[in-house]
Amino acid sequence: MKSIYLHPAPCIEEYVHELLVIENFQVTPPFALPLFANGMPTLLFQTAKGRIGNSTNYLTLFGQTVFPDTLTIDEDFTLIAYFFKPYALNSLFGVSAQELTDNPIEMNVLPASIRAGLQEQLLNASSSTEIVAILDKYIYSLVTKIKTDTRIVKYAVEKIAAEPSKKNLAAVQSELCMTGRTFQRLFEKTIGIIPTRYRRISQFNAAFRQLNSLQFTSLTALSYRNGYSDQSHFIRAFKEFTSLTPGEYLAYSKAGGN
Repeated sequence: MKSIYLHPAPCIEEYVHELLVIENFQVTPPFALPLFANGMPTLLFQTAKGRIGNSTNYLTLFGQTVFPDTLTIDEDFTLIAYFFKPYALNSLFGVSAQELTDNPIEMNVLPASIRAGLQEQLLNASSSTEIVAILDKYIYSLVTKIKTDTRIVKYAVEKIAAEPSKKNLAAVQSELCMTGRTFQRLFEKTIGIIPTRYRRISQFNAAFRQLNSLQFTSLTALSYRNGYSDQSHFIRAFKEFTSLTPGEYLAYSKAGGN
């Protein structure tokens, strides 16, 4: 299996954080990819149908993922995931961010004007490079039609993600001169979750990436570095968003679970 993260094309990087490409042509059924909270809506395509819960499809649009889930694929496949900036969902696709939280949908249920025959084009592509080119062109076509102003929420999420502490969350709200209720409504509408939950997901995701790349000397050090009061609080947050302890996740990864 080959897995690589890519930077988005310059024409879409305002709305796309990064891309993930996985190619697996020796699948021992079933292949299971855990889906954890990362604060980013996602457009996911596989050349073989994947199962998420009771849904089976090729092309899936995710809002915020709070509760962990799993994508299962039984055949050889190429997978391409576009991880969007947190505020991109409503602007690009015209769907409610809140409605898609923990509720991924098949792209084919969206209006034809939004999906534009995308799945058929992707299934007819001959390589991962061609798939990325098709998706880049598709997303850019959505970017050119955006009419909403995302500057305020973009500022808020970038500041919170850079320093996901309770103190900074309050400081960002104060900078924007918003009441708590107005700040919450802004996040629910454009991000799909309330500000405090976005902060906690950002905190978890920063720690998770360091754990996943083995950039830590101990769980205690990793916990403090990411603003947790102690190791126990970090383990509880980790289990909340993954259903695993950090130790269980590392053992799973080492065994080739993902």
